[in-house]
Amino acid sequence: MIPCPCGSGLDLAGCCGPFIAGTADAPTAEAVMRARYTAFTQGNLDYVECTHAPEIAAEFNRPEAERAAAEVEWDSVEITGGAEAGDGTATVDFTLRFRRNGEDMVQRERAHFRHDGGRWLYVRGDLNPKAPPRQVVKVGRNDPCPCGSGKKHKKCCGA
Repeated sequence: MIPCPCGSGLDLAGCCGPFIAGTADAPTAEAVMRARYTAFTQGNLDYVECTHAPEIAAEFNRPEAERAAAEVEWDSVEITGGAEAGDGTATVDFTLRFRRNGEDMVQRERAHFRHDGGRWLYVRGDLNPKAPPRQVVKVGRNDPCPCGSGKKHKKCCGA
């Protein structure tokens, strides 16, 4: 049994292996993301390249990707979030941990995918995505207290 590098805890042959080999299509954007990571750790850039959306395929710099794959010692990938929209698109938030030139590094990304022709394709990635700004509701002194007590804010939590 060879553990899958994607961190699922499954055997490679029962996890990302069939997707990378082309014998099965990944059922979700997250599965494609995990398989892309696994393929990259193995230096199998054919899978990484074939899961790019057609409009960005020309942007894939194969020599640069090969150099990066050879220089990097992969540690882990952690899926930290994501969502599938009803319109055939999805996002996957993930964190990569790796060593480059002896230095521990972390990369956070929000990957955008599109379901096209029965396959999930990578469309773009946002490095170090920011959370939406917090919305703060200002409570006036004479407004009802947001704690639900029924008292005015100035006589309750605002005191």
